[in-house]
Amino acid sequence: MEATVLNGTKKTIEGKPRVYYDGYWIKAYEVPEDTLEHKKQLIEALTRRLFNHVEHGINLPGGRLAEARIAFEREHNPERKRVKGAMLAGALFNRATDTFKKVVEMQAQGVDIRVDNALLNECGEHLKEAFSLGKLVLHRSGEEGIDELWGEPLKAFTFPLQDFYRSRYIKIAQAMAAIDRICGTLAATLRKRPGFDGVDRLLLDLATAAKLKCETLRTDPDIIDIWTSFVITSEKLESFEASLAPDAEQALREATTEGVLLIRAAKALVWSISRARVPMPKSTANFVARCEALQRALTSDENAPPPRTSQFPVRERLGTQTM
Repeated sequence: MEATVLNGTKKTIEGKPRVYYDGYWIKAYEVPEDTLEHKKQLIEALTRRLFNHVEHGINLPGGRLAEARIAFEREHNPERKRVKGAMLAGALFNRATDTFKKVVEMQAQGVDIRVDNALLNECGEHLKEAFSLGKLVLHRSGEEGIDELWGEPLKAFTFPLQDFYRSRYIKIAQAMAAIDRICGTLAATLRKRPGFDGVDRLLLDLATAAKLKCETLRTDPDIIDIWTSFVITSEKLESFEASLAPDAEQALREATTEGVLLIRAAKALVWSISRARVPMPKSTANFVARCEALQRALTSDENAPPPRTSQFPVRERLGTQTM
């Protein structure tokens, strides 16, 4: 029945206002008045969120913009240039935020701020350049960059707030779909496999808690209980240990090791997506490919002799995130 529901449809479900996008009824929030003051508050929050999710060391003060630009332009080593480009992006974002604050302060003092104001134009140019450099920046886990995070402050600056919030709901729906894909694919891969009894239930619990976290703002009174549930379900999944018979064949032991590694990777990737509230398509596709490889190996090895070497090399975990 939901296939006929139009994106943007609003409905109260269990006493909570929700809005429908791409198969999900997402918790809806009131859109603030479209003023420079509210835009400033939103851009400040988005900038803090951006630096909370990207690699360390790029949160360069806006006052060092010229210094960062010179360092970037003079660098020729590709690896070093990427890092300096990321730092330049950070300085551009901070300069834009600083400039926007000043514009709002001037407006509060009674200064007439027109849309063609030079400071506003400068702010927009800084955000555009930072967005163009955002592809050089990695997520804090070391995985792909998250371009959406770099584009959000620019959208908040250029779009009416109503349109900005609409774009956020679309990204949240995409993030939820990624969470369902990650947990669903792994559950299907490990379901009914020796040693993994009950893991599909834990994955479902994680997906449910993660989607609630994804749709809930930090200012929401429900966040205390939602965050608590998210942490507990994550800990239960991460502490899962597969159990095998002592005489299990080597091939099964190696496949089980890979399955456990995938469980840890799923938890970390779901954390990254739900906290950033945007999809990570490259990382999700890589994770699904690992699940499919394990599924193929399990199918082909059911009646085959044990391999001489491990098919599943140990992979590093994606990293640990904090709230």
